[in-house]
Amino acid sequence: MNHTHKMVIYQVLPRLFGNDTNHCTPHGSIEANGCGKMSNFTVEALCEIKKLGTTHLWYTGVIEHATKTDYQNHGIPKDHPAIVKGEAGSPYAIKDYFDIDPDLADQVEHRMEEFEGLVQRTHEEGMKVIIDFVPNHVARQYHSDTQPQGSKQLGEEDHCQVSFSPYNNFYYIPQTSLQGEFDMQDGASEPYEEFPAKATGNNRFDATPHKDDWYETIKLNYGIDFQNGGLCHFSPLPDTWLKMKEILLFWSAKGIDGFRCDMAEMVPVEFWEWVIPQVKTLHPDLIFIAEVYNPAEYRNYLFRGKFDYLYDKVGLYDTLRGVICGYESATAITRSWQSLNGIEQRMLNFLENHDEQRIASAFFAGNPLKAIPGLVVSACMNTNPMMVYFGQEFGEAGMDREGFSGQDGRTTIFDYWSIDTIRRWRNGNRFDEKMLSKDQKELCNLYRKILNICTQEQAISQGAFFDLMYVNQNGWKFNAHKQYAFLRKKEQELLLIIANFDSQSVNIAINLPSHAFDYLQMPQIDRYEATDLLTDKQELISLLPYQATETSIDAYSAKILKIIF
Repeated sequence: MNHTHKMVIYQVLPRLFGNDTNHCTPHGSIEANGCGKMSNFTVEALCEIKKLGTTHLWYTGVIEHATKTDYQNHGIPKDHPAIVKGEAGSPYAIKDYFDIDPDLADQVEHRMEEFEGLVQRTHEEGMKVIIDFVPNHVARQYHSDTQPQGSKQLGEEDHCQVSFSPYNNFYYIPQTSLQGEFDMQDGASEPYEEFPAKATGNNRFDATPHKDDWYETIKLNYGIDFQNGGLCHFSPLPDTWLKMKEILLFWSAKGIDGFRCDMAEMVPVEFWEWVIPQVKTLHPDLIFIAEVYNPAEYRNYLFRGKFDYLYDKVGLYDTLRGVICGYESATAITRSWQSLNGIEQRMLNFLENHDEQRIASAFFAGNPLKAIPGLVVSACMNTNPMMVYFGQEFGEAGMDREGFSGQDGRTTIFDYWSIDTIRRWRNGNRFDEKMLSKDQKELCNLYRKILNICTQEQAISQGAFFDLMYVNQNGWKFNAHKQYAFLRKKEQELLLIIANFDSQSVNIAINLPSHAFDYLQMPQIDRYEATDLLTDKQELISLLPYQATETSIDAYSAKILKIIF
C-alpha cells in the first residue's frame, strides 16, 4: 500500500450522473425518466471530477443487477417485479456477477466493451477505478448468462433438501415455499414462486421476509451453519469461496484498481484472509475497502482479513454529524480518533455516501455550509482516504420523492432519476457553470480547495498529527464544544488547523503545549507569518508554549494556517 499519496474517492452512480431529464415522474420507467450511461463520463466530465482533487472514482452499480426493465430481447432473463426494489432495482441485488448493467450501455450487446472503455478513459485522465464487490447476497433470480466457460452457476449443484451444507451456495428452508410479507405479485400475471425458499440476505433463515428486510436478495453460504450455533465448516474449502475468488479475479483482470466490499463483515473474516492475498499476488496494487459497522471487528478485518481500509461510519462520521447538528460536543472528535488506537490511517472518512442522508437535506444539516468545518476535520486530520458523494460539492439536498424509498434525505439508488445539481453542473456536457447558482459555485470552489489541499500538502498526506484539545478544554477564548484544533507537520512545514462549528464568528486563543514543540520538533517563535490556505490571506501569529495563539474565524468555517520554518 502506497501511503505517500492521500486518496480522494468520488462516489458516483452512472445511472444518475448522466441523466438530463428535467422532469422525472416518481416510479417512472426508463423510457419515461431516462438513464445515465457510462459514455456520459466523457474526457470533459472526468477532467471536471478530477478538479475536485479526485484520485479514485467509485463507479457504483455497474455490475448487472435485478431490474423491472425488460432486456429479454438481449438474452437477459426478465426479473419478477415483486422481488425488485424500485423501477431500476437495487445495485446490491446482483443478478450476474460477470456482467455489466445493461441500463448503462449505449449498445447493450457491447456493454462490457463500454465498461472497459470507461476504465481506460478514467486511467487516461490520471484517476483510478473502484467498483463494488457484493459478496454477502445476490438477487433472488440470480442467473449468469455471461460467466466464463467451465464455471458453474451459483446454486447449480446445491442439495436444496437440506437447510445447510458447506457445499451449497445458498441456505434453504426445505419443503417450504417463500411466503414473503410483501406483495408477492406486484402487478405481474402470476405471483413470484420460490421452492424451496432460500434464506434472505440480511440473515433471515425463514421463508417469511418482511418488506423492511432485504427481501429481494438471498444470502450466500460461506460455510457457516448459522442455525447450529454458527459452527464453521471451512475445510475443505466451501464452494462459495472458490466462486467468489473467480469473480474477484475476473474483474481484477479488467484493469480496475480496487473493490469496495459491500457488508464485508457479514462474510467470515477467514474468507477474506484466504482470498485477498491470492488476488494481490496477481494484482499487488489493488485495494480492498470494507463496509463494516462493528468497531469490535475492525482489527480482525484489517490484520487478519487483510483489508486496506474500513469505513469510519460509527466513529468519525456519526461524531461529526452530531457536532455539525449541534447535539454533540467537538470534544467528542478526540474521543473518536483515540478509540481507534492507532488504526486511523486505515479508515475511510466521509460525510456522505449512498447509504447516508445528504448534508443539505432536512434530515441532516439543512444548510451545506454547516458541514464545512466537519469536512476540513474529516479530510485533514489524517493521511487516510477521504470520500465524497457526487452532488455533495454542490449542496445536493436529496429531498426528491423519487419512488421506492420516498422522501428520506437520500438520493435514490432504486429508481430512474435525474439529480438537479449534477444536471446543472453538467449542462449538456458543457461544464460551463452557467446553470449553477452563486451558492453552488462557491460551495464547489470550497470543496475543490479543501480536497486539493489535503492531497497536495505533504503535512496532511504524509505528516504527523497532534490534537490540541486537551490543553484547550477551559480556554478563556476557546469553546471546546464548538471549536476543534490540531496540528499537522512534515519536515519544515506546519499546519495549524482550526474548525469552527459555531453559528457565529469568533476570536479565539489556542494554547500550544510544550509537549507539541518537543513531539513535532517545532521552533518557538514570537511572530510568524502564516498563510490561511483556504483564503490565501496572511496573518501574524505567535507559536509559543507559554502564550496562546490568537486568531479569528468565521461562522461554520475553518482555517488552515501554514507556517514554513
